[in-house]
Amino acid sequence: MLVAAAVCPCPPLLVPEVAAGAAPELDVARAACVDALGVLAAARPDRLVVVGPAEQSGRGPHPEGTRGSFRGFGVDLDVRLGRDPGDGSGRELPPSLAVAAWLLERVGWSDAPIEGLGVGEPLAPERCAEAGREIGARADRVALLVMGDASACRTLKAPGYLDERAAPFDAEVARALGAADAAAVMALDAELAQELKASGRATWQVLAGAAEGARLSGALLYADAPYGVGYVVATWS
Repeated sequence: MLVAAAVCPCPPLLVPEVAAGAAPELDVARAACVDALGVLAAARPDRLVVVGPAEQSGRGPHPEGTRGSFRGFGVDLDVRLGRDPGDGSGRELPPSLAVAAWLLERVGWSDAPIEGLGVGEPLAPERCAEAGREIGARADRVALLVMGDASACRTLKAPGYLDERAAPFDAEVARALGAADAAAVMALDAELAQELKASGRATWQVLAGAAEGARLSGALLYADAPYGVGYVVATWS
């Protein structure tokens, strides 16, 4: 059963080495992510499942020890999911899970075994919920680290340009995630999310599926849109 979840954004800019001179601009978001991971550790899970958006090549399960890299962003920095060294085989972590692995390394996570799951952004809501229910049944005490961004259309200079629908969409995302409102998360419009380039819709709906039957309270730790992209940090516990 799901006992705790942390929702974090997944831009590679969250990693200071990637952000370079812009690194201080996301210090508050980084601190909120660290606090969210502390909630996961306090729940004493038997297993931690890390879920993040991924393209076709990065989907599927990623066992503990899977490696990721930020070399594609011009930085000589490698990460590993968890402390298990693995055998070096298998697919590389998709960027969202590489950011998660960096966060977990930053806090020195050693509280429970880890596995990663890349989720295709177009995955239908009912399929997301089904995947979440399966994750929630994997152990008596399951925790989720859920990576994903809100809209990328908050300003003229945003990756998706300005869309007037973006701010209301992001406000509802922040409200629903901050309140642990699984029904509202499941009600997020998949087509609108795609139009607004919100990469987190599918992973948030995986969380909603995993939370079925659990009685969890939410807390919103951060919600802002630096660079015109909506970033949300929240916890369910």
